[in-house]
Amino acid sequence: MVTIIKKGTSKEKIKSLMKQRPKNKPRRQKIDLHKYCGTIRLEQDPMDMQKKWRDEWSSR
Repeated sequence: MVTIIKKGTSKEKIKSLMKQRPKNKPRRQKIDLHKYCGTIRLEQDPMDMQKKWRDEWSSR
């Protein structure tokens, strides 16, 4: 739902619009990202890889 508040709208009108909006928002499922830490094994230094990739873009 989108609420449009125009310049000059009174505070009372804004408060009434805020009360009318729906309260039940869908909640996002929490993801545990710590389980992915350290799972990738790199043969190269990540900084060297990043510099190489950036150089590829700038040389074109």
